[in-house]
Amino acid sequence: MRIYCSGTGGIGLSAYAALQKANGHEVHGSDRTESDILDSLREQGISVALNQDGTFIPEDADLFVFSEAIPKDSPERKRADELGIRSITYFQALGEISRDHTVIAVCGTHGKSSTVAMAARVLIELGMDPTVIAGTKLKELNNSNWRKGKGEYFLLEACEYRRSFLNISPNIILMTNADGDHFDAFDSVEDYQEAFVEFIQCLSVNGIVVTHMEDKDCANIVRKTKKEVYAVDQFTLPDLNVPGKHMKMNAQLVLGLAGVLGIPEEEALESLKGYSGCWRRMEVLGNLDNGVTVIDDYAHHPLEIKATVQAMLEGYPNRRLVAVFQPHMHDRTLKLYDEFIKSFGGIDILVLTDVYDARHDVEKESVDMEKFASDIKEGSQIDVLYGKNLNCTQSMLKNDILKPDDVLLIMGAGDVTDMARSMVSE
Repeated sequence: MRIYCSGTGGIGLSAYAALQKANGHEVHGSDRTESDILDSLREQGISVALNQDGTFIPEDADLFVFSEAIPKDSPERKRADELGIRSITYFQALGEISRDHTVIAVCGTHGKSSTVAMAARVLIELGMDPTVIAGTKLKELNNSNWRKGKGEYFLLEACEYRRSFLNISPNIILMTNADGDHFDAFDSVEDYQEAFVEFIQCLSVNGIVVTHMEDKDCANIVRKTKKEVYAVDQFTLPDLNVPGKHMKMNAQLVLGLAGVLGIPEEEALESLKGYSGCWRRMEVLGNLDNGVTVIDDYAHHPLEIKATVQAMLEGYPNRRLVAVFQPHMHDRTLKLYDEFIKSFGGIDILVLTDVYDARHDVEKESVDMEKFASDIKEGSQIDVLYGKNLNCTQSMLKNDILKPDDVLLIMGAGDVTDMARSMVSE
């Protein structure tokens, strides 16, 4: 086939594009800005345009696949319709490409990427040769977000946003948690959790869900589905090469997967011992000349922030913890405001940046950042500064805040990662 991917710089769609290229298809795509991901796609022989006006779509394309970030009225989607090209979302495409495999789908509010990484590690090391589509770059995949395997298993990250995961046909589901997010797409926590009920009901006839039944959200969801469940709370928290109880709880799910697949527990445990994290998940970028350790993390939800901060306190108990947080979307920040302001306890100094406006088409209100900083100071009982844009924040850190041997934790799902990486490359 000749496939065109609109928004191919996205972490999911880029993996799909690369896998389809490896499967022998001709793949083209577009995105708005240059990135390492686009460079990698080009190295694999995929042509990528930075102009999304529709002129780069081949008239004889067989399939047009678009990211959820591409609006219906975008020039490329309009052009594909004019040309009569079959158009589907990334998750519809992922559902199609994985359908002939035994699909292992990892879902949940938090921890999906890390759980996929751990599961990939175990399956690869124990000879299962899986195909993998991940929501981040994995060391287990040679710092890539995809892998073409020859085995029967297709391991993928199943996102709940706009109920996208309902396009997947899973045989095994690993559910990390389901406490609520994406309230631009869901009316309430109940609506959000109902999506997970619907997803579990997509399981094949003999399918099974692997989860923490001691988590009340997970337990309530599974009981509504009447599907077979493998409870993982029985397992002792495994040893890993990364800190944090939340990471060990993710690893319990992989032990459950091993149990379902007949992999000996001791072999899975031995493989998990070597797990050392993945891209943007408590990723240690390096040390500055004055001994400051810079860590980049994707946390952008209150519970993710709490878990990451606790892991840092566990991993670096005798060092001052300075953190930067870039809120991701005004909508998410406002709807989870009360939870956010109480999520930063344990940090010595927090610097807030301006909000990363990822989906301006759904934003209706704006966060008052000065008030947000003040409310966090009171709610989390820490020192909070408002750094404004990333350049100002970086200057403030270097000139006024950081001291020798600090730990600098940089959190957010937006472009704050660029600032983190620029600090260690200077």
